[in-house]
Amino acid sequence: MLDSLPLLVCLGAGLVGGVFLAFSTFVMKALAQLPAEHGMAAMQRINVVVLNPLFMGLFVGTAVLAAVCIFAGFWPWGTTRSLLLFAAGIAYLLGSFGVTAAFNVPRNERLARLDAASREAADYWPVYVREWLLWNHVRTLASLAAAACAGLALTV
Repeated sequence: MLDSLPLLVCLGAGLVGGVFLAFSTFVMKALAQLPAEHGMAAMQRINVVVLNPLFMGLFVGTAVLAAVCIFAGFWPWGTTRSLLLFAAGIAYLLGSFGVTAAFNVPRNERLARLDAASREAADYWPVYVREWLLWNHVRTLASLAAAACAGLALTV
């Protein structure tokens, strides 16, 4: 399995990073251009629909493989491949999975508690978009960095 580990992490992190990139470059921009009630309702729905076995399997499965990369990076320590595996694991586990749990999910949970037609929701929506996007950019870059490091580990 350790021979296929970099390929699996490269594919998983790349796919997850692609999803995040789509949100950073056009999905959130489109939602933000809608009336607040509509954009917010759409994002509330997206946050429910994303919790499906395919995406969650990919997202969490890649986190598990990233954790294995961190440990695999210690044997043999100091080689280029081990450092790349370690970097791929850290980038994905902390920068993608960790940022999602610590920053994006709490904002999604707050959004879910709001009535999209309320004044409070209209006031929160631009704050949500700005803050959520900031952390989405971070996890996009982290996922793509993890994919790049894992891909490079395949070549050494």
